Amino acid sequence: MATASFKGESPYARRDERVHHPSDVKYGQFLDQVQGTSSGQEPLRVALIGVGRAGGIHLQNLVSSPSFRLMYVVEADEAKFPQVQKLVGSGCLVTADLNQPLSDTDVEACIICTPTFTHCEIVLQTLKAGKAVFCEKPIGESVEETKRCYDTASDTGNVLFCAFQRRWDPTFADIQRRVRKGEAGHVQIIKSISRDSPLPSIDYLRISGGIFHDCMVHDIDMQCWVLGELPCEVYTMANAQIPEIADIHDYDNVVTTLRFPSGTLGIINVNRFATYGYDQRLEVFGSKAMFEADNGRPNTCLTSASDSLSRVPIFHSFPSRYEVAYAAEMESFARIVRKVEPLEITYRVSSAISKIADAAQWSAREGVPVDIHWTPDSIPEGYTA
Repeated sequence: MATASFKGESPYARRDERVHHPSDVKYGQFLDQVQGTSSGQEPLRVALIGVGRAGGIHLQNLVSSPSFRLMYVVEADEAKFPQVQKLVGSGCLVTADLNQPLSDTDVEACIICTPTFTHCEIVLQTLKAGKAVFCEKPIGESVEETKRCYDTASDTGNVLFCAFQRRWDPTFADIQRRVRKGEAGHVQIIKSISRDSPLPSIDYLRISGGIFHDCMVHDIDMQCWVLGELPCEVYTMANAQIPEIADIHDYDNVVTTLRFPSGTLGIINVNRFATYGYDQRLEVFGSKAMFEADNGRPNTCLTSASDSLSRVPIFHSFPSRYEVAYAAEMESFARIVRKVEPLEITYRVSSAISKIADAAQWSAREGVPVDIHWTPDSIPEGYTA
């Protein structure tokens, strides 16, 4: 039949009423940053400490975002100075001296991206200098170190933000919201896969804190955050398929199961190397629905040949896979320091994730399930156990 009768009014009739769907996070960032629809706060004056794996990502975001004024970059490797200075311009000082930004009263916050074993000391120095802190996970190498840092943040009245960037991934965040709204019903199984790419250097792995605290903490945080629940039991099987990783007494192939008090079962699969790219997936299976987060790709081209269909490989590594998440996470930090939004990754969250990672690691070494007990004052707000 003819469809002219279904044409309707001109699309210009309601042009100003139409808005983008909230799932289009990048368009929302465009409106915030380019058209000035953000909170209108003054740029946060910051120093970046460490230009390594994560620091390089944050450097790009700090330079490009109007929410920040980057005043210092602190880096121990002076061979990096020329390239960093070229990127940041003359308005930012590149130095190896941490005391310079800490003693500068104009600096409001520091972004700490140094090796894990240095986090606690630098966090404490920075908080005591009166600065807010953004720190790559983990805050400390133990629950005790983490508590010292958060106690100091409380005593000094400064923000301490622990970076778990996957919370700002648009797909993961959408799943979390929908699970918490009950759209999946009671979650029966939650599964996550994290397989690294490219293969990290042995020098990095020696100082990484091990696969449980370097990698699996992200999956632990993700599963607990999605569910709003902490596990009561974990069991891990792990081995090292790569000889060089076995030589440093770490694992590269890990499966951990988590039992939650509500009856939900969690499965975490972490690997140090996937030849096909940076594999990051999540599945939530509930009584009403199942949600899946799949891997993204650099482009959407589908090639059709006489005997095959093919696409480009998935993202190669975390800077491209979590590009949007890293940028959104940093913007969130600025809003938290400006008291525009609340801090959700609190001491209780950070210490709970570390406690679960410790239990998973202990289970791998001992070959037995580990019960985890929670006191009322250790359960984060919005979680059950």
